[in-house]
Amino acid sequence: MRILIIDDEGQVANLLAESVKVQGHEAVVAVSGAEGLTLLQEKPPDAVFLDIVMPEMSGIEVLRRIREADQALPVIVITGGASSAQVDEARRLGITDCIEKPFILKHLSKALGSLKSRKA
Repeated sequence: MRILIIDDEGQVANLLAESVKVQGHEAVVAVSGAEGLTLLQEKPPDAVFLDIVMPEMSGIEVLRRIREADQALPVIVITGGASSAQVDEARRLGITDCIEKPFILKHLSKALGSLKSRKA
């Protein structure tokens, strides 16, 4: 499975990418919403891990643009500082799951498993 990780915190994104790779998947990292949308168009992924709180273009805006292009693409939101209103908006826009940043690696296997089961 090809996973696009969009997170402005490069260290977090790279750690998540390495964990995704260890579990046998391809990971591509974008450190801004604009870069993530470009990569999404160039080679569509099977799923997206998306930070909500980012400068310049928020994860909510990225998610809106993803939904304009693809209603069915699985998007898992990762966040450490999103408000409940932001998480509610992300859910309204059809996210697959929401994981809090301190627990990303702990819940990664479960999240990837749920993505695999959606494709089956």
